[in-house]
Amino acid sequence: MMDLDPRQLLRHAMEETGLSDWADDTFPERFALAVQHINGIPMDEAGRDAAARNIHWLLTDRLRFFQDRKDYPLAGEVIGRPLFASGEPRSGTTLMHALMSVDPDARALRFREVMHPSPPPGTVAGEDPRKAQADDEWREINAKMWKWLHCHPYNDMLGGGLPEDERTWAFDFRVMTPTAWWRVPMQNLSFGLPADPAAQYRIHKAMLQAFQYKREKKYWVLKGFHTTRLKEFFGTYPDATLVWLHRDPVMVAASSTMMMADIMEGIVGKIDLVKEAKMHLERTRWSIGNTMSNPMVDDPRIHHVLYRDFVADPVGTVRGYYEFAGRPFGERQEAAMRDYLANNKGDRHGKFHYSTRVLTDAGYDIDELNDEFAPFRERFGVPIEVRE
Repeated sequence: MMDLDPRQLLRHAMEETGLSDWADDTFPERFALAVQHINGIPMDEAGRDAAARNIHWLLTDRLRFFQDRKDYPLAGEVIGRPLFASGEPRSGTTLMHALMSVDPDARALRFREVMHPSPPPGTVAGEDPRKAQADDEWREINAKMWKWLHCHPYNDMLGGGLPEDERTWAFDFRVMTPTAWWRVPMQNLSFGLPADPAAQYRIHKAMLQAFQYKREKKYWVLKGFHTTRLKEFFGTYPDATLVWLHRDPVMVAASSTMMMADIMEGIVGKIDLVKEAKMHLERTRWSIGNTMSNPMVDDPRIHHVLYRDFVADPVGTVRGYYEFAGRPFGERQEAAMRDYLANNKGDRHGKFHYSTRVLTDAGYDIDELNDEFAPFRERFGVPIEVRE
């Protein structure tokens, strides 16, 4: 079985599109590293063919997307005072974002856009065919990773669903998200490719500019894991505000473990929970360490919220963030958000089960972990969660 050839893959994309500008002189070299990584994953011929098709999709999207910036005056689009939700995984950020997304005065990214970002949606007359295309792709994803709906019921929104901001970087080959690689039998979602947050945020902003071009004027409400990239984040969006939800790190690690196991089982088969738990606990340790040492955590553009308080009063928490950000929060916003909560129960696709047992089964002592994270709890007032 032949390895994937990065030069041939690049050439194929250029031949199909008739385009050749990758918009980044470092891209071909970095792409070659990504292909080298994929070639190192044990796959059968069908898996390798799926990877080649997936790569071709991302490469042609990239070429067309950056060509759009030459064909349309997208760089002139102003992204004014966007609102972002962030925090550790499994800390309520997705629900926070979902509530903001139904604000009638706001605009959120949609999977149908980031999965197929060219041409700018505002330039398409009539029904955009990407809507049906992305809906079909999400039916395929939900069939393949059906357990994901238990912990992430928002996937039933199909192509109208709400991607994390990191999904805008899929065609930059710096991260590998499940929604970009679901047809390829590989588990690694991020790895040692050269990171460049400033460059990644330039792509993110370029997508926002493309997606608001020639459309109704609204402010952006977004969600991503921005807390470890605050310098570059605010460098790109200096007038942004960020609501940062804080949750018990032990429960973050436990819930993240089970969530990713459910996702990846649909792609690669049975998951080693001990290995998964260790990986997620180390990721949580690294992220909490960054939170405790980063002076930008106290930036006045950041609104800190407890997960416990958000769960107790979701709409009131969003209202508090809007007040912090200087955005109006009236009857229209509240009615839309309460309607969303009433009609989108979190267990509508089944109950998601997780507990700290996944960590004890991996050899960790919960009392010791609680002691380890005590300084974080004290700084932000985060209580210990108890879940059987």
